[in-house]
Order: sequence, then C-alpha cells, then structure tokens
Amino acid sequence: MRTARRVRLLAAAGTAVAALALTACQNGTGTRDEGASLPPSAATASTASTPAPSGTHGGDTGTGTATGGGGSSAAPVSGTATRTPKSSGNGNGGGSGSGSGSAAVLCNGSNTAVTVQPLSRPLNHMLITVRNTGTRTCHLTYYPVLRFDEMQWVPRPAEETHPQAVTTLAPGESGYAGVQLSAADGSGDGGTTGRRLTVAFQGTTPNSDGGASATPSLPAKGMYYDSSLQVTYWQQDRGDALDW
Repeated sequence: MRTARRVRLLAAAGTAVAALALTACQNGTGTRDEGASLPPSAATASTASTPAPSGTHGGDTGTGTATGGGGSSAAPVSGTATRTPKSSGNGNGGGSGSGSGSAAVLCNGSNTAVTVQPLSRPLNHMLITVRNTGTRTCHLTYYPVLRFDEMQWVPRPAEETHPQAVTTLAPGESGYAGVQLSAADGSGDGGTTGRRLTVAFQGTTPNSDGGASATPSLPAKGMYYDSSLQVTYWQQDRGDALDW
C-alpha cells in the first residue's frame, strides 16, 4: 500500500513538471508570471496617459500638436508669409503734371490768357485763343459771349459748329473760337469799328455766368463788324474754329 501511494505521488509530480516545461516553451522566454489583472479603471487611465503620436498626412511630416478628440492634428505651416509693400505713390494717379489729381473747373478770365488775331482767310474773320494758365484742368462751355464797346446785343452762335464734347483744357493747353466780323458780300448793316472787346464765359447752363470776363487787346485801328457778327462754339482744334 505504501509503495503504491509513493508511486502515485511521483507520477503526479512528474506531470506537474511536464506542464510547467510546456508553458515555458510556449512563452519563449522561460516561466511567465501572469500577475494580477488590472481593474477596468486603471486600464483606462493607462491608455489615456499615452501621448498622441505625431502622425503623417499624405506623406508630409506633421509636427503640430493634436487638437480635438477626433485624433486629427493641425498641419504645420511651412515657410514665412510675405506682405506686398504698398505703393509709395503721391495720390495723384501716377501723373506728375500739375492739377492732375484735382477736379476740373470752368475756364474764365481768372485762369486763362485770352488773345485775338484778325485773319485774312477766311475773309473778315478773327480767331480767339484761350490758354489755360491755371494749375487745374478747365472746361470751355458753349461759346464766347462777345461785346464790342457798349454794344447792346449778343452775337449769335453758328450752330453747325456745336462740338460733340465740351472743350477741355489741361494746364498749358489752348482752346479756340472763330468770329465772323462782317458779311463778305456786304449784306450786313450797321457796320462800325470796335475799339474794345469783352469776352464773357458761360457756366454749366446756357447763358449762365461762368466767372470773370477777359478784355483782350485789339489792333490799334480797331475791328470792323456789322450785323452779321457771329461766333463758333469753343473748339479743341484751331482748324475747327476756322473751317466754317
């Protein structure tokens, strides 16, 4: 009996040794200590304390810190942003001429120089020239209002000379008007010689006051005129003032 019991104990011990050896072989590192399993709360805390990896996006290395709970990370901005410098212009639209950035005004005797010139062709005609002597662009509106001496009537304009646009003079530029003094065939009446001429300017509406008048010098012998006296509208081109 005692011998048989000893045999059974030895067999049981051999079985235990064999099982232990088998476990070591499966682990590959010797005997494994399974240890106590972590409670659920501890396992969660361990996972949350693990830092988020600095992942890559589409092959570009990302170095930004992960933001938000979705696991997406902010992509770093590469390079330095540059700002285009503002223009150092002087506010006159790039032009260097005087008055290029100012609103236009009316041309009149205060900002122009007015001269008259008798012509041999066309016969019995004279030319009025107005040069802008100011620093701002000016407009010559409608036609000049002429008055010789104490004349009580206003010469009519030649309507066929009405321009398509207002005559505009930049500083230094000139505008023109032609004047028929008398009829070439002698059909006019009330002919007389004028010794003094006043050139009045119109405003933005017909027959309105356009500002200071001008009194250009006349030839020493004066200018002969009669009832056929008429003027052209202000013209940009000298030839247009004479070709009527």
